[in-house]
Amino acid sequence: MSEPVIASMADVRSHLADVLDRARRDETPTIITRRGKEEAVVIDIHEYRRLRLLADRVEDSWLNTLADESESEGVEGSVSLEEMAALLRSHHA
Repeated sequence: MSEPVIASMADVRSHLADVLDRARRDETPTIITRRGKEEAVVIDIHEYRRLRLLADRVEDSWLNTLADESESEGVEGSVSLEEMAALLRSHHA
């Protein structure tokens, strides 16, 4: 992946096809700014899916580690892995 290009919302709006082509073809993300503040990033859909998969795997590994630690400490007050995941996801929302 190449270093990102930083572009204003107005530039992205005027050159959206170029931004999308750059993300897909050149694997170059574009960071979109609004009033000088970074707001979003445009990346290739395959890169997005790869990053989501990686994040899900890391989260699953972390949750499994927490569950193993909890299990070794006893069952009083414990929750299932599914309950733990739901609680954590509700805090991220």
